[in-house]
Amino acid sequence: MPTTPEHLTTVLADRYRIERELGAGGMATVYLAHDLRHDRKVALKVLRPELAAVIGAERFLAEIRTTANLQHPHILALFDSGRTGGGTGGVDFVYYVMPFVEGESLRDRLNRDKQLPVHEAVRIAREVADALEYAHRHAVIHRDIKPENILLHGGHALVADFGIALAASRSEGGSRMTETGMSLGTPHYMSPEQAMGERDITARSDVYALGCVLYEMLTGEPPFTGPTPQAIVARVMTEEPRSLTLQRKSIPPHVEAAVNTALEKLPADRFPSAGAFAAALDNATLAQTIPGAQAAVRLPLARSTRLVVLATAAIAALLTFGLMRWLMPSGASTSGRSAHVSVVLPQGYELGSSQLMPVAISHDGTRIAYVGLKDGKNRIFIRALEEPQAMALEGTEGGDGPFFSPDGQWIGFFAAGKLRKITVNGAALQALADTPFHRGGDWGDDGFIYFAPTNISGIWRVPEGGGAATEVTHVNAAAGEISHRWPQRVAGTTTLLFAAWTGPGDDEHHVAMQ
Repeated sequence: MPTTPEHLTTVLADRYRIERELGAGGMATVYLAHDLRHDRKVALKVLRPELAAVIGAERFLAEIRTTANLQHPHILALFDSGRTGGGTGGVDFVYYVMPFVEGESLRDRLNRDKQLPVHEAVRIAREVADALEYAHRHAVIHRDIKPENILLHGGHALVADFGIALAASRSEGGSRMTETGMSLGTPHYMSPEQAMGERDITARSDVYALGCVLYEMLTGEPPFTGPTPQAIVARVMTEEPRSLTLQRKSIPPHVEAAVNTALEKLPADRFPSAGAFAAALDNATLAQTIPGAQAAVRLPLARSTRLVVLATAAIAALLTFGLMRWLMPSGASTSGRSAHVSVVLPQGYELGSSQLMPVAISHDGTRIAYVGLKDGKNRIFIRALEEPQAMALEGTEGGDGPFFSPDGQWIGFFAAGKLRKITVNGAALQALADTPFHRGGDWGDDGFIYFAPTNISGIWRVPEGGGAATEVTHVNAAAGEISHRWPQRVAGTTTLLFAAWTGPGDDEHHVAMQ
């Protein structure tokens, strides 16, 4: 088979003269070409052949043509699209053509300068938000906002590849992409719902991605990083981003508040539109009006007062069984394409059901633990992602609410009124503390395990090696609190998040920290 450049030169000779390769990404190879008909330079993007084969060339082209009508000063236009070979047995490439921009991508700029001046980063984010708002009004969701897809022309933003990811997801082979080791989106910028593999992605997912891009422009790195895609997505699902103002004092509080809102885990808690995000970046009073604007404040565990930071249900609602749909294989690159891993329960088992989270993922993203239910009895299973099957852990019968140690070598869980731990290999089972009533646990990086042992007290902790348990938060009866639940120790800090319960009903929780 001829190499791609020579073959394209031949079949497109009457329309485009290919000059050189500009770069290659997860979906396409980009060439600088000369548009002979209009005497202009263009960027000719050739879809990877294996991707075109999976999603269907004609269906893909039909979908992306809908984006050709997007006309906006901050959207890179779609000039042309087509295919070579035409399905006649020859080499078949799908391509689309966009203007060649004299300048650089935002990724190039960040690679060179690492961080942008605050006013410039905010301006670029507003321009991208303006483009997104326009596209969203025309029912087009980008789905892959990242620095690589934002071009800088004369210092101003141009968003490229609008609708390309959407076309791939809607195409006839979109549901088969995971079978070929390909998926859409980039882990650093994927919203939690996109990371979980949801097909019905809304405009708020683009808002989340733009929040990640602005975060990176301000700090020099995305809000969540890691050695593998699964580690990144695990942090997206379970952690909060580091405070912007603690990393860079020149960032205005209202900008941090806007970014925090864009990065909310639940879509309903984010800005309702990209336009609202853009407006918030100019609203200096925002930090006083958005719940959670001060969520990054770090308070020592010894303090008795607690700061209410969010109005929400229990923290555990942030995680769902959807974790199993987005976990990517160990060793995958953090850039380019990724794969989804499905975890199938053993025959006769279903996912354990209780008020505790039935799914946990190790901090490095290499293992998953979950509760299987059969004949009314729970058992904890563990699977290393590079292994094809999960292993039942002996001694975890009746177990619930698993959580990993920071090094990923132990699992904590609750069973028979006890807080217990066991190695990931099913050894060294040990009871650590009594928990007649348990509502969540977490293994801190400070050598303690935090848990909620009764329905009328605060959060307790016990040394990870065993010993006496001590109470670390105290119920504020004057404020109507009955108990504290769902502890979550924030790694690398002295912060403990927990839910304060004031009575039956979802509206009678609030999340606090100390």
